[in-house]
Amino acid sequence: MSKAPSNGRQLLNGIEASGTFPVEYRFTHAKSGNRHLVVVFANFSAPEDYGWSNGVFDNVRANILWIRDRFDGMNAYYLCRNMDFGLADSVQTLIANVTGALGLTPDQVTLWGGSKGGSAALYFGLRYGYRNIVAIVPQFLIGDALEKRHPKVSAYMLGEGAQAHNARILDALLPDLVRARANPGANIYVLSSPQDEHYAVQVEPFLGMFHGYENFNFLYSESPTITGHATATRRNVPALVGLLNLLADGYAPRLGFTRHAAEDFDHDRSDINAYLASTSKVQGADAFAPPVVTTPGFNSEVPRTGPWFTGTAHGAVRVSMWRNGKFVASPQVAADGTWSWQPTGPWEAGKHIVKIFAVDPAGFHSARVEIPFTVVDRDPVPAPPVVSAPVSGQQTGAAVGFHGSAPGASQVGFRENGVLLGAVAVAPDGTWGWDPGRPWPEGQHLVEVVAVDAYGMESAPAAAGFTVLGHAVPAGHFTPRY
Repeated sequence: MSKAPSNGRQLLNGIEASGTFPVEYRFTHAKSGNRHLVVVFANFSAPEDYGWSNGVFDNVRANILWIRDRFDGMNAYYLCRNMDFGLADSVQTLIANVTGALGLTPDQVTLWGGSKGGSAALYFGLRYGYRNIVAIVPQFLIGDALEKRHPKVSAYMLGEGAQAHNARILDALLPDLVRARANPGANIYVLSSPQDEHYAVQVEPFLGMFHGYENFNFLYSESPTITGHATATRRNVPALVGLLNLLADGYAPRLGFTRHAAEDFDHDRSDINAYLASTSKVQGADAFAPPVVTTPGFNSEVPRTGPWFTGTAHGAVRVSMWRNGKFVASPQVAADGTWSWQPTGPWEAGKHIVKIFAVDPAGFHSARVEIPFTVVDRDPVPAPPVVSAPVSGQQTGAAVGFHGSAPGASQVGFRENGVLLGAVAVAPDGTWGWDPGRPWPEGQHLVEVVAVDAYGMESAPAAAGFTVLGHAVPAGHFTPRY
């Protein structure tokens, strides 16, 4: 689902699923014809695992790609699961595909991140040759940070066996890249502070290793407002955002000649738009069917105790429910494709619209379905069913079947002269069909058909009148179905 931030820039969501691991992203197009891409990596406290997504980049002129650090429900430093670096390869596939779709080169890309996101910015920037790297209080010894502070993430990344050995492998990732002079022409900006508890172990010992890099910059912040790692991450962001716009415009603060980035207001966006469409998190109905909602029925009435939501979503692992733009619930889908959810408290009386979409195992979304219904203080009354067969007044033989629709009902019942003849469940699409299994006696019949909702409330009857012509079984030989 796309949305527009307060500054009017449309935010697009997608999943790059061509690699070993699906990678979720958000993207917004550049402003003022800018031809640059900023890639943003998240820290541990980032909402929804999207870093710097609180409006801090509203005035950044570049294209912005936020990458979510969430794989199988866990963080991974964008690097590995059970030491499988196919995860990092999948992240790089996303960055490379977006860069190519924009018609850019790695020289027109800035990687940005704080804490573990800063480590990721350094790793991908150095290894894959991206021109600009902004790393705020990064951790150079990733394995050490996992062992000391993040046991769940450590188990996810390091795997079951030889965790200590694997942690040392992660400790060597960034130092080895720097020692090898990977991407020596990169413009690198690292920020840290002595008040950051990571500084003495995670940052300071590695600064000298950047000797020989063409444009390495260390921003040393001693502000008394910095009280630890978290505040060191946030404290100098406004100034760094200014740096980000300089980088997006082609300026890399250093001695020597710099060229202003070219502006192209009429640049062809067809390639990036095609890529965003092909990887969009929301899939078309032909690729992933939206969920079917059995109850509540469309425009039905439900009791104030709260609607009971039921339905099917074949191929999905869960459905996501939203009301007035706010998240409601995300019930799991059973193996047979059914799902259900009931609120724990009463809903306010009046009209409600709930939007529901299905989510598949890779995280892709189906199209949304909207279910309008009304919460009432009195007992709700379902709408009468529609009887499409037999047609009113129809003359027929002794074999008579019933068909129709009753959206929102759970079952349909049949009575004649006050005697219950039978009942049948309503299909997820609201249709129903009933065959009594016996011939009808000759003569006129008037069958009352009623809809029954999930709350046991019965509708007013719909009449089904028909006449059975000759060769019928005598009336006494017909036995109603109870």
